[in-house]
Amino acid sequence: MELNSVKETFGTALPHDGTAFDVLIAGAGPTGLALAIDLTRRGVRTLLVERQDRLSPGARGTGVQPRTQEVYDDLGLLDAAVAAGGLYPETARWENGEIVDVTEMIERVEPAPATPYSNALMLPQFRNLELLYERLRELGGDVLFRTELTEFDQDSAGVTARLRHADGAERTVHGAYLVATDGGRSTVRRALGIKMSGPELEPVAVLLADLRVDGLDRDHWHRWELPNGGFAGLLPLAGTDYFQTMIAGFDGTPDSSPETIRAELVAHTHLDAAQVGEVLWSSLFRPRAGLVERYRTGRVFLAGDAAHIHSPAGGQGLNTSVQDAYNLGWKLGQVLRHGAPDSLLDTYETERRPIAESILDTSTRLHRSRTLRRGRDLHQLGIGYPDSPLTRELRTDLAEDIPAAGDRAPDAPCTTPDGTPTRLFDAFRGPHFTLLDLGGTGIDAGALPADPALIRLVRVGGPTPDLIDTDGHIRDAYGPSPAVLLIRPDGYLALAAPPEDATAQVAAALETYLGAGAVAAAG
Repeated sequence: MELNSVKETFGTALPHDGTAFDVLIAGAGPTGLALAIDLTRRGVRTLLVERQDRLSPGARGTGVQPRTQEVYDDLGLLDAAVAAGGLYPETARWENGEIVDVTEMIERVEPAPATPYSNALMLPQFRNLELLYERLRELGGDVLFRTELTEFDQDSAGVTARLRHADGAERTVHGAYLVATDGGRSTVRRALGIKMSGPELEPVAVLLADLRVDGLDRDHWHRWELPNGGFAGLLPLAGTDYFQTMIAGFDGTPDSSPETIRAELVAHTHLDAAQVGEVLWSSLFRPRAGLVERYRTGRVFLAGDAAHIHSPAGGQGLNTSVQDAYNLGWKLGQVLRHGAPDSLLDTYETERRPIAESILDTSTRLHRSRTLRRGRDLHQLGIGYPDSPLTRELRTDLAEDIPAAGDRAPDAPCTTPDGTPTRLFDAFRGPHFTLLDLGGTGIDAGALPADPALIRLVRVGGPTPDLIDTDGHIRDAYGPSPAVLLIRPDGYLALAAPPEDATAQVAAALETYLGAGAVAAAG
C-alpha cells in the first residue's frame, strides 16, 4: 500500500511514514488522551488509536477532583474545563411531590494559598473528552478513529502492532512502548493474560441517561428514594440545558431504551410523561470493582480502567486514571528523550498500583455503605509516594505539617523581584523538573543541566532571587528552614535536602531521573 493511500485510509493522524512511533496508545478515553497530551508536549512521537468513530458520548462520570484539576492546570486545559463546568448543587430529597429536605452532598471547601482548587468540578465526561481532545490537537497530536489494535508482539527492540480500520484495511506499526488505555474489558490486557480481581459488589443494575426535563429547577440535585432501597436522581449538568439521571433498584431487568428511561422516571418520581423529554444518551450498567496483578509486561503497560475498575461511588475512577497517565507520561519522556534508564518505568507500577488499591477500597466502602456525603478525603490531594524508590528525604527533625519527599508540592502565591504577582504552580507548569532553592544559596547552577526542558532552577529569596515570598505563603507551605527541593514533573517532591551539600545530592538524584549522560554533560 502506497503512503498516500495509507494516509487516506488511516487519516492525517499518522505522521512521517506512518509506521514508526515512540509510544502506541490503544484507547482514546480520558486516560489515553491525557497520556497523549503529556507525551506530545514532550516531543514524543505518539500514535493514539480508537476503535469507535468518535469520542464516547454521555455524561457518565462527572467529577473532576481537585488533584486532577492541578493536572489539568499543568497540561493547559484547566481554564477551559472550569468554563465548561461548575460546582455540584445541594441535594433535594422529594416525597409526595414536595422537597422535604436539602443537604450538601458534596462538601464545599474554601480555597487556600496551598490548594487553589479545593472543590470537585462537575464536568460531563463527554465534555471532558472534548476538551482533552482539543488540547491534544492544539499541541499537534490527534486520534486515529475507527481503528482497532487487533494484535501485537514485543521484543527487546519494541512493540509491533497490527491495526485494522473499520473498512477492513490493515496496517502494521512499530513503537518503543505500548500503553493500553482501552477500558475495563481491555483487549491488550487479555492478550497479555493479566488477571484482574477485586471485591464482589451486589449485582444491581443501574440505568444512566442524559435527557431533558421540564418543571425541575437547576439549583438542586434532585433525588427520590424507592421503597426497595433504591433511588432515582436527576443532576442538572453544568454547561448544558439537560440532566443526568441515575436509577437504581428498579424491578426486573429493563433495557436502556428512551421509552424505558421515561417510564422509570414517571414511575419513581412525581414527574409526568409530558415533563420527561428527549433522551440524548443512555446505558445500563452494573458496578464492578477490580485491580490487575501487574501494570507492566515488558514494553507494554496498562493504565486507567484497563488496570483498575471502581464503583462510581465517590467519583474516583476517572481521576485515578488520568493520574496514571500523568505518572507514566513523564517517565516515558525521560527514557525516550533524555536517556533515563528503562528501570525508571518500573516505578510506574510501584507508585500507582498501591494508590489504585487504596482508592478501590474507598470506593467499595462508599458503595456498600450507601452514604451520600462526599468530603475532602476524596479530593486526592493527600496522595503521595513516600515509599517510592524515587523519593529521597534528607532533612531531619521535620515538622509534621511540612511536606516531605514523596508528598504533593503545594502551591503558594508570591511575586517576581519586580513585584509581578505569580505563584509556584506557574514555575512548576510544564514538562520539566523544578529545583526550588528556598533561601536562594543552596545550589551551584553550573553543576546542573542547562536545558530548561529538563530542569529549571527557581531561587526563593537570597542575593539573586527568582521569586519573593512577599506574604509568607511559601514559608507557610514549605516551612521556615532553608532547603533544596526537587519537584518532579508530576508535582511531587522527589528530593528534599538541607542546603549543605545539596548540589551533590541533587546531581545524584538527577542521574535516576535524567540519565547519567545528561548530568555529566552539565559538569
